[in-house]
Amino acid sequence: MPGRRRATEPIDRRCAIRILIVGGGCAGMSAALHLQRGLRERLRRGEVHLTLVEPQAYLTYHPLLAEVAAGTIDPRHVVVPLRRELTECKVLTARITRIEHASRRAWADAAGRGEPPAPVELHYDVLVLAPGSVSRTAPVPGLAEHGRGFSTVGEAVGLRNHVLEQLDLAATTRDPALRQAALTFVFVGAGYAGVGALAELEDMARYAVRGHHHTTPDDLRWVLVEATDRILTEESPELAGHTLAQLRERNVDVRLRTTLESAAGGVMALSDGSRFAARTLVWTAGVRPNPLLRDTDLPLDTTGRVRCLPTLQVLGPDGRALPGAWAAGDGAAVPDPHADGAPCAPNAQHAFAQAELLAANVLVALDGGPHASGIAEYLPGPPACSTSLGLGRAVAHTRGGGRLTGRRAWWLHRARHLRRLPSGERRVRILMDWALTGLFSREVVPLGRPEQPDRPEPADGRSA
Repeated sequence: MPGRRRATEPIDRRCAIRILIVGGGCAGMSAALHLQRGLRERLRRGEVHLTLVEPQAYLTYHPLLAEVAAGTIDPRHVVVPLRRELTECKVLTARITRIEHASRRAWADAAGRGEPPAPVELHYDVLVLAPGSVSRTAPVPGLAEHGRGFSTVGEAVGLRNHVLEQLDLAATTRDPALRQAALTFVFVGAGYAGVGALAELEDMARYAVRGHHHTTPDDLRWVLVEATDRILTEESPELAGHTLAQLRERNVDVRLRTTLESAAGGVMALSDGSRFAARTLVWTAGVRPNPLLRDTDLPLDTTGRVRCLPTLQVLGPDGRALPGAWAAGDGAAVPDPHADGAPCAPNAQHAFAQAELLAANVLVALDGGPHASGIAEYLPGPPACSTSLGLGRAVAHTRGGGRLTGRRAWWLHRARHLRRLPSGERRVRILMDWALTGLFSREVVPLGRPEQPDRPEPADGRSA
């Protein structure tokens, strides 16, 4: 077993340098890719060992989940296998349960697949912390029973199936109350995820009801509930206002300064006093830092994110960089100079940009020490965010600070995320999905449920 090294001791250059990356999301995988490229020769000579720990064996590219739900992208194409891309990196499919940076140790647990817990102790010299975030929920009665998340491929596919099933139910039932509840779709949270998911699914459902003789798009009721005074709070007021107008033109009922008080019994009770039945409730009300961060000895801010310097080094208790500790992505409180020092917003644009800079700074630190002059500060570029509002419609910021809407924004949105996707193969597959969607009509058939396969009929024809 390697000897322990205190956090204040310099790295022994005669030993292989062990870099541990916690998290395989946008920030973690991107940092690993850049480190792998910059250290390729040293990795092959055994001078550096690069390890990434992530509970899933793949990266889920969240910005395109809305198009998975709408059926324009194959679900397999928005996940990137970590081992296929990180060929020079050891990938452990496990969950980090505790980090003790004072002794440069972390503990990983691969339990959860039926095996008994078997924690593995990992020693490292350099820590790259990028565990990302998890969905933020609230103690709303009935939410656990009736609510759906929208943060995984499975949830996106499940939501698509559910929406199409509700259209079928409404077309066959003779109960007016059940029909109205089946055609009512409620989304809580008007950030990028909520707006994109609602708009894409509304566009898909509008097309799907063409095949139903007694249902029209006007029969569908879409409700977007937002606690703040506007949607897309990270966007400029002008672009957020344009998006709001677009949604309302499509008869989306947007409730601002409103919260969901209860969903008990499938009845939505809102803070504005309205009550109505709905069989679809999607919770997209933001994210919070990964709870793993609370099980470390690293300093956290009031929101639970790791306190960082602009160089992406973890901020120590003495106000200086903590040796050997770096962080990026949703779980890192990196000062944003454009927001009076407030932390950068947790989004994919910051995650990718921070990961690239983090890797460059780690390479400089490995060669010249933690205070090397080449370590740079993170200076966010102009907003380059966008969201799709259905086929041919989107809103987007340009790099020059401009704003686009409609089809031009839609093309920019697709090009931007295609470029960010960290896999050449996945880019080609998604391009083919988009091309096929343009050539043929939409696919509005729900996918099967492999977790509940049909039972085969006995050979003699009798019931099982």
